[in-house]
Amino acid sequence: MTKAGFASIIGRPNVGKSTLMNGILGQKISITSNKPQTTRHAITGIYTDNETQIIFLDTPGIHTNMQSALNKQLNRTAMSSITTGDVLIFMVEALRFNQDDEKVLSKLKGVEAPVILVVNKIDKIENKDDLFPFLAQMSERFDFADIVPLSAKQEKSGMRLVEVIQKYLPEQAFPYSEDEITTVSSAFLAAEVLREKLTRRLNQELPYTIAVEIEEFKIEGNLYRILAAISVERESQKGIVIGKGGATLKDASTQARIDLEKLFGAKVFLRAFVKVREGWSDDEKALNALGYKDLL
Repeated sequence: MTKAGFASIIGRPNVGKSTLMNGILGQKISITSNKPQTTRHAITGIYTDNETQIIFLDTPGIHTNMQSALNKQLNRTAMSSITTGDVLIFMVEALRFNQDDEKVLSKLKGVEAPVILVVNKIDKIENKDDLFPFLAQMSERFDFADIVPLSAKQEKSGMRLVEVIQKYLPEQAFPYSEDEITTVSSAFLAAEVLREKLTRRLNQELPYTIAVEIEEFKIEGNLYRILAAISVERESQKGIVIGKGGATLKDASTQARIDLEKLFGAKVFLRAFVKVREGWSDDEKALNALGYKDLL
């Protein structure tokens, strides 16, 4: 009998949740950045082997500062995945447990699903003996079903986690076909890849005020034609995204196109433009129009 189920990855922003899921899948599904608030939706990634299918939910980091409408929506998306998962993966950084981690952990108290603690970035620890007292302290904070120290950037670490998750999944048929790797649309992936490239280029100037929506997505044989609209909140930000002589937007679009061609296995024609949507990150209607709704 095969095993299958949902595994929700929970944690504060920027602990490596997207990197972990991408590594296990062997393909980039969720975008990554060194800035918090990179993941803005619950992204589904599907891992399948001969006996097991794990539907990973890479959730937005839970934000303890809930001032804007965007932050509130991110938290709603992350919290809804707690009730969805057959297994919950609580992720922290090795030797680091702060107030934000504590607030996220407190939201897991009382859940019925088994909670696996993943301690990430162990490759950055100079003295490995320092890890054992940290693991002991974490085991006293919560009754974790398992504790898995790993480095999300290393493929073998991800496979160790898969073996642990398998123990807690129900026996049932695979809900998805064996060749599916995500449930999100190709247009959604295109928007996310372009947003990643812009975020990486502008992470000092505009780390949080960029949104990308796909206005046109056509497949013509082996060619994908994509028209992307990039929303910023103020007129002054528009010039920053475009860059001198259009260089910033051109470079980000080129990098996105290269990644999308690998992802889709086809030629991609990507055209992007920038528009001002004032105060979109604090406007519920604007968030809905831009697609910031729970994808669960």
